[in-house]
Amino acid sequence: MKKLLACTALSVTAMSGAAFAGAHTSSACLITKTDTNPFFVKMREGATAKAEELGIELNTYAGRIDGDNETQVAAIETCIANNAKGILLTPSDPAAIAPVVQQARDAGILVIALDTPLDPIDAADMTFATDNFRAGELIGQWARAQLGDAAGDAKIGLLNINISQPTVGVLRNQGFLTGFGIDLGDPNKWGDEGDARIVGHDVSDGATDGGRKGMENLLASDPGINVVYTINEPAAAGAYEALKALGRESDVLIVSVDGGCPGVQNVKEGVIGATSQQYPLLMASLGVEAIAKFAETGEKPAATEGKDFFDTGVALVTDQPAEGVESINTEEGMNLCWG
Repeated sequence: MKKLLACTALSVTAMSGAAFAGAHTSSACLITKTDTNPFFVKMREGATAKAEELGIELNTYAGRIDGDNETQVAAIETCIANNAKGILLTPSDPAAIAPVVQQARDAGILVIALDTPLDPIDAADMTFATDNFRAGELIGQWARAQLGDAAGDAKIGLLNINISQPTVGVLRNQGFLTGFGIDLGDPNKWGDEGDARIVGHDVSDGATDGGRKGMENLLASDPGINVVYTINEPAAAGAYEALKALGRESDVLIVSVDGGCPGVQNVKEGVIGATSQQYPLLMASLGVEAIAKFAETGEKPAATEGKDFFDTGVALVTDQPAEGVESINTEEGMNLCWG
């Protein structure tokens, strides 16, 4: 983590400074999937603070629910009409929104995807995100290590976002399966794997209620599930509620992704075994800095070396470390949560 933060600091320094002089005349947009998920709330806080620091006018928009592409399309059209210099976007439907993103780019607007890559990824000028495949891979490796020899007989339920299979959900899901040692089918989608250890896939909309319902559906398929992958921590909390109602909360491993403050607390309390932490405030603040630099110089942000996106880092958070799987504990995770 120290190396990661040092590298990030260098990246911030490179994107800051005199290049932002005069950026106060520019406006930018932040468009998130919802305005209720704590992950996106923190993203908005990071973007707002950085915009105020740099003198950029920031307009924020959000879908009504995760998956609400129509509202996000309307928001981009508004940003185009208002002559925004840049758009930060967490797309609900990475493929369906690509045409209107192209309209924005054709209008000379810098478009940066946050957290969730567009489909294809180069439909945006750049993506600032966690390596979501790696995030999934870490929790998969941890779960396999925790089970030891019993991993060969695991019964796994997977709670995804929604049936549209946005890129972020596919990457995390397929990363988890890879980390657990399960052969993939088509790596660009979930649900076509042939491993008998997979009980099934369901959806959660990334919300607690959805996680509870999805877990109930999976348990109806096989009440012996002992490993649960969840797309995020609200879904994990819902899955835990469903398991607790059946007295199964203590004998099922739940793993997740986000590393938000409530999620890290759930790891500490044993609701979640391990989670992969990402840094939404950093994503958003770096995105605003990139827009400011683009407004001043016309320069677009570059990808992390060897990747097709700008990697904002990931760390596994658990109080049950597994040999061979690098992790931080919940005390460290709480200090970094939402960073």
